[in-house]
Formats: sequence, structure tokens, C-alpha cells
Amino acid sequence: MKKMFRGKKYFIEALWEGLLKISGSVTSIIIILIVLFLFSEGMGLFKKNVIEEGYVIAVNKNNPIKDLTPQQIKDVFDVKIETWKELGADVSGNQIVVLRLDDIPNYFPEEEIAEDMSNLPQIISQILDDNPGMIAFVPKDFTQTNFTGKILDLGNINFKDFFGGKEWFPTAQPAHQFGVIPIVMGTLWVSLGAILIALPFGLAVAIYSAELASKAVHKVLKPIIELLAGIPSVVYGFFGLVVIVPLIQKTFNLDVGETGLAGSIVLAIMALPTIITIAEDALRSTPRAMKEASLALGANKWQTIVKVTIPYSISGITAGVVLGIGRAIGETMAVLMVTGNAAVIPHTLLEPVRTIPATIAAELGEAPKGGAHYEALFVLGCILFVITLLINLTVEYISYRNKNKVA
Repeated sequence: MKKMFRGKKYFIEALWEGLLKISGSVTSIIIILIVLFLFSEGMGLFKKNVIEEGYVIAVNKNNPIKDLTPQQIKDVFDVKIETWKELGADVSGNQIVVLRLDDIPNYFPEEEIAEDMSNLPQIISQILDDNPGMIAFVPKDFTQTNFTGKILDLGNINFKDFFGGKEWFPTAQPAHQFGVIPIVMGTLWVSLGAILIALPFGLAVAIYSAELASKAVHKVLKPIIELLAGIPSVVYGFFGLVVIVPLIQKTFNLDVGETGLAGSIVLAIMALPTIITIAEDALRSTPRAMKEASLALGANKWQTIVKVTIPYSISGITAGVVLGIGRAIGETMAVLMVTGNAAVIPHTLLEPVRTIPATIAAELGEAPKGGAHYEALFVLGCILFVITLLINLTVEYISYRNKNKVA
């Protein structure tokens, strides 16, 4: 009977062990597949042409220009660059003349343009021949046959333009502007500001709750802190929009209060429950014998906290900081509501900024699936993943070193 009972017990244990292994393996595989999907979608961006799909940039056949960057193309069509010398080309007349499809009736009578537009290749060719300084942005279909102009081979979107670009304007025509520097900088500024605000307050409250507060105070404080963690982010965003934004605008005499500082304060408030809860649990895990030994040697309570409790629990405190940083970097709705959502390189926290999560949330619904804009947002997701991974690895390394020092 005992053997049967033991056999049944071992069978149940083995079954649970097998289920846990399967669950862990499936979860790991799903996470890996999600990461692979994220990167595979994002890397498709660098196979996309610089010019909007289905269009080409054409110039006079004698024009010596060979290559243009996306920023140069945008500046040309925005009339910020007006001469070919600014692009390093020697062209007769020097003045750049822009031609779009809508401009063709200005050069040819509409009755000469066939209803089926079958003669547009010849018309565009003639316009380019008659205007040596012209640059045209026209559909690719109109340059397939009987076209005598020069089509610029501008290649695909490259890593340099994407990671080194200073302007995010994915719907720009004729060339998309996928410069991620403003968005990455906005994310880092807001997140760093949030941690600088949340860390000292969070650690102070954790120390008070774990070491100094009476049982009655702790019973009241603990549920309030945990309640803050359950409040939806949109509520924090609304609070920031109604209270924090006007306060910042009035205090610093700004035109608008939607700034990086507003985002940092809101994120700091959101990160506080995570930091406080985990840090407090870590502080409480310090063995009582170590505290009593410190006090027995003549150290006061504050010296014991600083020299014994905090060093012993530094690993748990660091974990709380990591999770707080993770929430700050990955937060979407609250940041979208209070930061101004402006894709410009910030120089101070008192300027409107845009973060990576806010950009993805605001633009993914409008981006055509499979298009350059859609894939650029996936690349932003990859960047966010890498930033979070690096932060976790760095903090884990620091935590490991500190743990060894204490040991």
C-alpha cells in the first residue's frame, strides 16, 4: 500500500515537473518568436527605396548629379535648397526648378495631354529637355517607355540616414524622413528625469516603511502604495494634463506646459509604487541578527541602515529600480498626453518631446501595413527592446558586483 502511495506521489510530482518544463519551454519559445518577428519586420525597412513607393526622381539627361540624400531631396522640394551649386553640381542656369505631376499643365496645354495619359512620358521628357535645371517627382509608370530623362538611382534607406537623421517626418514627400535621434533623445531625457525624481523619493519611503514606521502607519501606508500601482496610466496622464502641465507652464512662464519635465514627473509618480514595494521587501529581507549585531557594536539606527541594511539589500533595491526604469521607458498613454508629442531634438526638459512608445502608439494605426512607415515603427520597437535589454544587463552586472562585495 505504501509503495502504491509513494508511486502515485512520485508520478504526480513528475507530472507537475513535466508540465512546468513544458510551460517554461513554450513561454521561452514564444518570447523568442516575438523578438524574431519584431526584428524581421523592422529590418525590411532597409530594403525600401528612399523615394515614395511607385515614384521616381528624374532630372535632365545632361545633369551631372548622381546622388541625393533624403534630407537634400526634402529641402529641394521645400525650396530650402534653390540652386544646384548647393548640391555640388554645375548645371546650366543653376536654378533648381521643381516639377510635380500637378505642374505639367503649366508647361503643356491640357488638350495635348491624352485622356489616358499615354503620352505623358514624352511630355515629361520634353519638359526636362527644355529645362536643364529641373528636377521631377513623377510616377514610375510614366518613365517606363519613351522616356529620355535621367532617373536618379537613390538606393534604399540606409542605417546612417535612419540612426543619424535629425528629423522624423515619415509622411514627407517625395522622400520619407526617418531620423530617430529626436525620438531616442526624447525617450532618454524623459526616462532619466523620471528616475532622478523617483529614485530618492522611492528609496526614502521604502526605508521609512521598512525600518522606521510604526505598525499602525505601515498598515495604512502599504495599501495606499499598492493601490497607486493599480491605477490605469490614462488616469495618470489625465492628472498630469490637468494639474502638472498648467503648473509647469505657470511656474516657468512657458508658452505650453506639455514638456519633457511634465512627462518625467508623471512617469516618476507611476514608477514610485514599483520602486517602493520591491525596495521595501528587499530591506525587510536583511537578517535580524545582522542589525542586532550592528546595534550591539555601538552603531545607531541610521548607521545600521546605511552601513548594513542597504548594502545587504542592494540587489533587491536595484531590481526595483530596473522595473521602475522599465515602466518609465515603456510607458505610452501618459507620456503621449503630457509631453507635447513633438519630434524635435530636446535641449532641456522644458521643451516638448516625443518618446518611442508614444510614437508607435500614435502612428501605427495610420501606417499602411508593409510600407516604409510601418516598418520604421517596428525598428523603433527594436531600439526600445535593445535599450531595455542593455539597462537590465547593466543593472544585473552592478547588482552582482555589489552582492559579492557584501558577501
